Amino acid sequence: MEVVVKGIYKHYKGDYYIVEDIATHSETGEKMIVYRGLYEDSPLWVRPYDLFIDEVNINGQKDRFELQKIDSKR
Repeated sequence: MEVVVKGIYKHYKGDYYIVEDIATHSETGEKMIVYRGLYEDSPLWVRPYDLFIDEVNINGQKDRFELQKIDSKR
């Protein structure tokens, strides 16, 4: 799975998040996902890329974060 920057994702527990960017850990070189919840007062979060794309198969959702297809009205 390829993570989409500025993509909206649904966490398997139900909340929605926007991926702000993909960063690199300064010590290990590991790719990290920088994301923020789409709810009031959400902090900025960082999660290793491999954990962000992890499969969970919970609540009918295959991936930990599932990219949402949102149609534009433009």
